[in-house]
Amino acid sequence: MTDEWDHIGFIISSRYRKIVIRELNESPSTPSQIAERSDASIASISNALSELGEKDCVELLVDEDRRKGRVYGLTETGQAVWDNLEEQQLL
Repeated sequence: MTDEWDHIGFIISSRYRKIVIRELNESPSTPSQIAERSDASIASISNALSELGEKDCVELLVDEDRRKGRVYGLTETGQAVWDNLEEQQLL
């Protein structure tokens, strides 16, 4: 559980990481789709995706060589963290 709280603290400390995890809970998406829906810059969303990927919360769902249409989704860890965030009403 300590690991999960580390993930939670990491996510809630950034507006953009919260946006990304919320959006990917709804459905897998591209960075540009997330940016459009959240009125955030693509650079901020891409950075948050990278950070969340390093924490094993999100994963690329298409071939890594693909430059356009890179679809991301939550990992099992990301889904568990999202569920906990909702349960604790931390969003």
